[in-house]
Amino acid sequence: MNATTYGLDIAKRVFQLYWVDAETGEIKNRRFGRDELITFLAQRPAGRVALEACGSAHWWARKIGALGHEVVLLHAQFIRPFVQTNKTDAADAQAIWTAVQQPGMRTVAAKTEDQQAMLSLHRMRSLLVKFRTMQINQLRGLLYEFGVTFRAGRVAGLDEIRQRMAELEDTLPRSIVLNLLEQLRRINMFEEDINQLEKRIGAWQKQEAACRAISEVPGIGRLTATALVATVGDAKTFRSGREFAAFLGLVPRQNGTGGKIRLGSISRRGDPYLRTLLIHGARSVLCHAKVPTAWQKAIQMRRPANVVAVALANKMARIAWAILAHETSYETYHVSHKPA
Repeated sequence: MNATTYGLDIAKRVFQLYWVDAETGEIKNRRFGRDELITFLAQRPAGRVALEACGSAHWWARKIGALGHEVVLLHAQFIRPFVQTNKTDAADAQAIWTAVQQPGMRTVAAKTEDQQAMLSLHRMRSLLVKFRTMQINQLRGLLYEFGVTFRAGRVAGLDEIRQRMAELEDTLPRSIVLNLLEQLRRINMFEEDINQLEKRIGAWQKQEAACRAISEVPGIGRLTATALVATVGDAKTFRSGREFAAFLGLVPRQNGTGGKIRLGSISRRGDPYLRTLLIHGARSVLCHAKVPTAWQKAIQMRRPANVVAVALANKMARIAWAILAHETSYETYHVSHKPA
């Protein structure tokens, strides 16, 4: 007998479950509370539970999987076309149930606790970096109103401010000087917190074999390696490196009709944070590579710098996927061959 397929729409307190009874053929669409849902699924025979990859979905995937069910996560954009009427919990649960049974439907890999925790550290660091940048930009703008300018760059600018503090105390109003000192103290606190988070991220990188493996790829450092492994989950969810690059939005947007396909700028789908890290890593390789590869030299001769950076980021993503999916190590002079 085939396993029962469930469509589950999750929220904070109310959960809607849609399924078809295998024995009677009766359609059921029930609402549950949190504990009621866990108890109900624990008593049911092992089946397939599909839910949208939204907030708390990965926790629910681990919880339901521990009860013996197969869990399938679907992207929200693949569910919406199957909502037949107004958007309600019942309609969403039915749409999830319908979507998961479509041939070739793409799924999202469920993340482990460690992967979710690592992404949380990245999000915290990203927010602190944003706060630090805002504080420095405000500091520059306010001092510029008094005719004071500093060198470009975060480190160089802050160093110059500290070196010229005696001069600023003589030329600026006392109230501004006091607030300047407080703002510098806040910036120092942000930098200390960012450094602590980066140390914890680095510790996870050292203990994860997958992170160490892709860190050998030029342009992939501590932040990119940990963010990539934590975001991907299971690399085998993607059928190829090309599909993984498309998931990250590092491929051209396609627009075609009448048999003609036009390629535009990159699609920018997927996680913008991970895409940004890969592109910044590619720029670092382009600027600091001591011995550029033949591929890099060839594309730099015929394409603008930004296009080259995105192309290299695409190549880095595909190499990282191959290492993770096939559990291999990075080879500098590897030459790929199409299977016979």
